[in-house]
Amino acid sequence: MTVIDTNVILRYLLNDIQEQADKASKIIEEGAKSYPEIIAEVVYVLVKLYSVPREKINEIISPITYEITFENAEIIRSALENFSQTKFDFVDCLLLARKQILNESIFTFDKKLVNSLKEK
Repeated sequence: MTVIDTNVILRYLLNDIQEQADKASKIIEEGAKSYPEIIAEVVYVLVKLYSVPREKINEIISPITYEITFENAEIIRSALENFSQTKFDFVDCLLLARKQILNESIFTFDKKLVNSLKEK
């Protein structure tokens, strides 16, 4: 299984450079894996460079979590949903999802995050 990076996922999602998008599709179809850190960067690029509204991020990225192998993909899906519905950055949404799904103990000095973690 091939590990893919941010650029491969972006070309696949955006289909903006046809040759690269085709290669990305082929790699993903053959079986690819990636990591939450990569999705965090994909989210950042889509929001900051492509001006994708955060409300749309979940519907754009979540489907690929079924096409690409991710360990604990449900954490990424939950984080994407939280990101689309809150003002938290994506990494904080990953932490919230880890608390909610894996019941991990999270320590932070971020007061807003602390309050949300208490609710989960």
